[in-house]
Amino acid sequence: MDDKDLEILRLVQNDARLTADAISHEVGLSAPAVQKRLKRLRESGVIERDIAVLSPSKLGREMTIIVEVILERESRAQLDAFKRRMRSAPCVQQCYYTTGEADFVLILTVEDIQEYETFTQTYFFDESNISRFKTAVVMDRVKVSLDVL
Repeated sequence: MDDKDLEILRLVQNDARLTADAISHEVGLSAPAVQKRLKRLRESGVIERDIAVLSPSKLGREMTIIVEVILERESRAQLDAFKRRMRSAPCVQQCYYTTGEADFVLILTVEDIQEYETFTQTYFFDESNISRFKTAVVMDRVKVSLDVL
């Protein structure tokens, strides 16, 4: 990966809909060269996905909640089971297996507190391996980004 690749990545990270022609004008390469580099970056996994970033509040997902989860037991099977459950939970946007006091940190978007209560009953209270969890309700989305560069 060279400086041109990094320039291309910065551009598509901000707007995945940019055409190869538009990118080529910014980075000083031909459009076919940009297309070739983008193809290589996707195939190598540097670019994992091209996605649209949606507004949670405009879709009725008014609340963002951060949850720290502590498991009772941390065997590989227990960890894998929890990870699978979180991957399948529609309101979980992000799930991180962490060091420190919490085993996992979750970022959720929900319509309201009732939806979160239903989530906790389904995924925490009905799960025998959850020791405890701590909830923080987001007051203001100061910065939301998945930017790497």
